[in-house]
Amino acid sequence: MFESFNNINILRVKKFFKISGLLFLILIIGVFIFGYSMHEPEPAGVESPEADQMVQTIYTNLNKTAWDSTQWVKWRFSRGHQYHWDKFNNRVQVKWDDLEVVLDLNTQKGIVKKGGIVLSGSEADAESKKAYSMFCNDSFWLIAPFKLTDSGTQRTIATLPDGRKGLKISYGNGGVTPGDSYVWLLDEKGSPTEFKMWVSILPIGGITATWDRWVTLSTGAKVATAHLVGGKVESNVDDLEGGMGTPVF
Repeated sequence: MFESFNNINILRVKKFFKISGLLFLILIIGVFIFGYSMHEPEPAGVESPEADQMVQTIYTNLNKTAWDSTQWVKWRFSRGHQYHWDKFNNRVQVKWDDLEVVLDLNTQKGIVKKGGIVLSGSEADAESKKAYSMFCNDSFWLIAPFKLTDSGTQRTIATLPDGRKGLKISYGNGGVTPGDSYVWLLDEKGSPTEFKMWVSILPIGGITATWDRWVTLSTGAKVATAHLVGGKVESNVDDLEGGMGTPVF
C-alpha cells in the first residue's frame, strides 16, 4: 500500500516537473518572440554635411558654449546615485548607499570611504572602478547632447524604418561601452526630443529614450532632466545645480 502511494506521488512529481518545464519553455519562447518583434536592426549611416549641421544646431540650441564654461555640476540620478562633478579638474565625488568616492577621472582611482571609514587596497580599487562605471553611465543621461563631437565619434545621417531621418552618433571609443550607436531625433527647431539606442547593454536594438523637462543652469546651458526609456522606465535627474568656481569635496 505504501509502495503504491509512493509511486503515485513520484508520478505526480514527475508530471509537475514536466508541466513546469513546458511552461518555462513556453515563457522563454514568448520572451524571445516578443524581443524579436521589438528589435529594430541598426540603420546604416550615410556621411553627409547635414550631420555636422544638425550637430551645430543642437549645440546652439542647448548653448554648448555655456556648458563648456560650466565648472561644476551636482545632481542625483534616479537610482539614488549622487554626483558632484568638478569638470575643470576632471574629478567627481560619487555617493551611493554608505559609500563615498572622490574619483580622479584621469586615473580612475579615488579616495573611498565606507560608512566614513577609508578603504584601501583591492576593496578601494573595486569601489573606484564601480564609481567610474556609474559616473560614465549616469552622466551620459545628463550630457549626451554635448558629446556628439567627442573624440572617436562618427556622425552620419540615418533613416529609420518609419521614414524619419535622424542624426546617428556612433562611439568608437571612450566610456565603458565603446561601439554603441544612437540615432537622435529633433523637433522642428532642431532640439533633441529622443534617441533610439543600439547598445551592448541591451539585447534589443532600437529602444527609444525621450529627452524631456529641460532645465537651464545658472551658466546658461540647457540640460534635459527626464527620460522615459522604452515607454516605461524612468531615468530622471533631480536636484540639479551647476555653476562657476572650484567645488570643495
